[in-house]
Amino acid sequence: MATTPLSPQEIEERLAGLPGWSLDGDRITRTYRLSSHFAATALVVHIAQTQEELNHHSDLTLGYNTVTLAVHSHDAGGAVTEKDFALARRVEELAPGHQAG
Repeated sequence: MATTPLSPQEIEERLAGLPGWSLDGDRITRTYRLSSHFAATALVVHIAQTQEELNHHSDLTLGYNTVTLAVHSHDAGGAVTEKDFALARRVEELAPGHQAG
């Protein structure tokens, strides 16, 4: 998958298809709320597994009952790329199975 930086317009177009995600500086971000710390931890483990499969990793923050991702591409100079949106879409697919909102 290409690591070419996306334009601001391309980023906004892709964010429109990912409710809950936003641009924060040079990263796309989302925070999920879960029912407990254990549930949040399980989501973190699932996201980590997905990141390994994609060979693309986010900054992942575990709170008491929250999980926050901040994603950009180091190999594109810290810009947002299609790889970041591929990861975001995969996380969106798995989050409902953890009852994350």
